[in-house]
Amino acid sequence: MGIVIGEPMIQEIHDDGLKNKKLQLFVLRLDLLHKYISGNKWYKLKYNLEEAQKLGKMTLLTFGGAYSNHIIATAAAAKEFGFSSIGIIRGDELKEPNERLQFAIEMGMKLHYVSRELYRDKDRLMNYVTEIVDSNETYILPEGGSNQLAVKGCQEILNGINIPCDIVCCACGTGTTLAGIALSLKRDTAVIGFSSLKGGTFLEKEVQNYVGNGLHNWSIETNYHFGGYAKSTSELMDFIKGFNHQHNIELDYVYTGKMMYGVFDLASKNRFIPGSRILVIHTGGLFKE
Repeated sequence: MGIVIGEPMIQEIHDDGLKNKKLQLFVLRLDLLHKYISGNKWYKLKYNLEEAQKLGKMTLLTFGGAYSNHIIATAAAAKEFGFSSIGIIRGDELKEPNERLQFAIEMGMKLHYVSRELYRDKDRLMNYVTEIVDSNETYILPEGGSNQLAVKGCQEILNGINIPCDIVCCACGTGTTLAGIALSLKRDTAVIGFSSLKGGTFLEKEVQNYVGNGLHNWSIETNYHFGGYAKSTSELMDFIKGFNHQHNIELDYVYTGKMMYGVFDLASKNRFIPGSRILVIHTGGLFKE
């Protein structure tokens, strides 16, 4: 694909608490790859865009909430590669689009708002989609861009990363990124997904569907959701603020902040073997115009 993506950068985190536990922590800064299609979003979109082009379907349609990073990335990628784009947005239309939806509109994305009830009913939702688009010309991306092609792309996240590590950590919303990383890991390396959702049992099933029953190098931590998707607490926000001040790395409260909090908390509870080298994936999630 013709998009210009930056080179992955690795930043070591120097922290006395980690040093006392004899742990080394590195952050893979995928958030710096591209202004709008950053983090894991490029990897999830890459092969889907190629498939849409191959099929001659030059309209991309996808789904998300009013603050969806996936909506932003899809709108930007569509404009970059000459696609039209449609966003099915969960919830009532806002009197004034927030900055994320306004950006999607500026990228040429046509927005259709649907009720939360309709959005939850996948059969009815797809019937609605078939009423507003020509299926022969439209490539449908699932919510979050999560499908087998997205997993294929996420298997490339660690390509070219030459520092040895024992544990990889990533935020987890749909399980797609976790699955891709698990499938790509070398022997004796494990990956932990930190769920941003309350109740992570379904995530385990999703990842299992992608990786099969014979792969056991992954796990999901479900104790760091801070109330659920897009929920936060003063404790989490204080941690994010302090981490940014100390290490000059911005985190968001939906995904990466919860993951990083979880990594430090597990370290404090001696959940990592002394001498471990931990690689954390910064999957983006920050929107700046």
